[in-house]
Amino acid sequence: MMAMTYDSDEYLEFIKARKVQIESLIADAAQKSGRNASDIEVVAVSKTVPVEAVLAAHQAGFNLFGENRPQELTHKLSCLADTPVASEITFDMIGNLQKNKINQVIGKVRCIHSISSEHLAEAVSKRAETKDTCESILLEVNVSGEASKSGFSPEEISKSIQKIIELPHISVVGLMTMAPKGDVERAKRTFAGLRELRDKLSVQVGLKLDVLSCGMSDDFTYAIEEGSTTIRLGRVLFDPAYTLSGN
Repeated sequence: MMAMTYDSDEYLEFIKARKVQIESLIADAAQKSGRNASDIEVVAVSKTVPVEAVLAAHQAGFNLFGENRPQELTHKLSCLADTPVASEITFDMIGNLQKNKINQVIGKVRCIHSISSEHLAEAVSKRAETKDTCESILLEVNVSGEASKSGFSPEEISKSIQKIIELPHISVVGLMTMAPKGDVERAKRTFAGLRELRDKLSVQVGLKLDVLSCGMSDDFTYAIEEGSTTIRLGRVLFDPAYTLSGN
């Protein structure tokens, strides 16, 4: 349990200092892949912290946050609604999305990272249509083939993507994946595999699929080196007990 409170000056100073450290690692990793740090977007994963931590992170310079449970997204949006910075804070939905929770997300997030099946894409399309909006989505791919992870297999996504991009009221902007934990080489292969799959699918369907959402606290530098455009950082950003190190 952290000693400092999320709404303290001490915690704000920690977040500011951690942001500088993270940005330095991002810049180094981007340079290795021939890109600029400005090409990399950070989603501050706020799923385990309260609104006070979100406000501290926003004060430190983070504006995009990620939630994995629709009910927690609803709670945070409600709490932030009465704050002066409500219009400056944006959320993505990064966790598994159940069909019966879709209405809690439609129109409230910038992007849904976790469209893991054709049926889910169809359901989001239908709900977005009823609300007369268009949802940006990422297709979740289980590149590593782990049984514990959800998402399309590379073979499934090749067969399904054309049908999905033709659905109304959704816009497929890229792909998302999660790498195996604790295995750097497998993580690198997973991130490279997502990039290679994106390149293949882009040619197949004639879409850029610009967004590659991969890389978290333990492996984000490797993800950037392999082409990630969006990294999802939770513990490394919000937890003072997390030890940050480069590769």
